Amino acid sequence: MVYYNSSTKQHPVNEPSKKMDQPLEFYQSLPKVELHRHLEGSIRVETLADIGREHNFPQRDTSTLRPLVQIGKDEPYTFENFLSKFAILRLFYRTPDVIGRITREAIADAAADNVRYLELRFTPVALSKAEGFPLGHVMDWVVDGALAGQEQYGVVTRLIASVNRHESPDLAEQVVWLAMERRNRGIIGLDLAGNEAEFPAQPFEGIFLEAKQEGLGITIHAGEWAGAENIVEAITEFGSSRIGHGVRVLEDETAIALARERKTVFEVCITSNHQSGVVQHLLQHPFPMMLNAGLNATLNTDDPSISKITLSEEYQVACEKLGLPVAMLPERILAAAQAAYLPPEEKAALVERLRNELNEKIPAA
Repeated sequence: MVYYNSSTKQHPVNEPSKKMDQPLEFYQSLPKVELHRHLEGSIRVETLADIGREHNFPQRDTSTLRPLVQIGKDEPYTFENFLSKFAILRLFYRTPDVIGRITREAIADAAADNVRYLELRFTPVALSKAEGFPLGHVMDWVVDGALAGQEQYGVVTRLIASVNRHESPDLAEQVVWLAMERRNRGIIGLDLAGNEAEFPAQPFEGIFLEAKQEGLGITIHAGEWAGAENIVEAITEFGSSRIGHGVRVLEDETAIALARERKTVFEVCITSNHQSGVVQHLLQHPFPMMLNAGLNATLNTDDPSISKITLSEEYQVACEKLGLPVAMLPERILAAAQAAYLPPEEKAALVERLRNELNEKIPAA
């Protein structure tokens, strides 16, 4: 595997030794925006245990399940190990009630962490496989769960349908058409994910361009497990306004210049990048260097249950370990809000609400 080159010549936003030493409670108090959170990586272990007991799985208690579906400190931080957690999780999507429940609980957990706006991405093909559910049914169950969760927990929630590079374009096209039919029920975007090192994006280009023309926001996982050229392709060929991860953008000055020019938003996931082996050492994560290069990088969790993290903890890592000044957090939170795939009036109202509250929390911002 190719890893992020930590020798890239950039200066960090701040020296980690000059950290602010804010307690976690401070970060928890901040209103937040999350653009990159996978439903399948957000499932509570306790919920998995309930499903395991109900369906008589061998994995039916939390102590057995945790090492199977969460990253432990003593495990190898590799792409293969990270993905192995999803292979286990896919065994548990057994009923419509389960899919609705995990969606509602993902929103409840976001609410408990003071997330005000959440874009939750989900992979219909992965959710359908265990029982062979029709893709449209699966998408409706997620949509219904999201609507119920939004109403119950007060988090403005929108959905992004995700397709994988290793699957057929015909299957992806089905997902896209089903997503477009559900735009008025909260599906607002389309994501291309999966193994970018071994599977090209090009077969999906026409599908994504059509989805963009129909009004879906486009975000592409790129520059994570392959080089910056994939980021350039996502921006120029797919018309993507956002990039999932994108940490290898710093390897190519052309990619940096293009992303700056197009105001591309990077959905950065610090802990996930480390645990999946993309960034070998947490303190060498390029998030501060991306900001110093003039890139619009936002903070996200990716898979909070697998990584055993919250968005508040990601903020804390960025500030306390990577040296991001606390005063810059409101700017990054508002940048995420401004990148939301919302209608202009809704987005403006969200940004204004967040700005007012952040000014109270961090007056110097």
